Amino acid sequence: MDHSRQDSRILVAEDNPLNRRLISKVLTGMGRQARMVENGLEALEALAAEPFSLILMDIGMPVMDGLEATRRIRAGEIAAADPDIPILALTAHYDADDRQRCLDAGMTEHLAKPLDVAELRRTILRLAPSDSPGRT
Repeated sequence: MDHSRQDSRILVAEDNPLNRRLISKVLTGMGRQARMVENGLEALEALAAEPFSLILMDIGMPVMDGLEATRRIRAGEIAAADPDIPILALTAHYDADDRQRCLDAGMTEHLAKPLDVAELRRTILRLAPSDSPGRT
């Protein structure tokens, strides 16, 4: 899918308000727009409604966790969404087994919480390069 300027938004599925605030500040500082949701079901609904170039997906959320939401995206259950969209797993658990669970579900990358802001920025730039000469 060709990601044009209109779909350069980032979807953030994160149930923790402090993490949402931090991620929002990072994305704003990078000149990126984001839509914040609090669980995997809301992420699927957002994907059905508008295009995104990247998803930051928490693993442990209520209603529907990030692993299940990712499996559904990859299975093509959201007709309007690119099933190959990059999905960055965000999790408090960071060992080889957790990383493999994320990759097995279809996630593109895996970052540990608490988030390292510099690493988060680098990963976002790699997975969803900016299409404008704005801040990076």
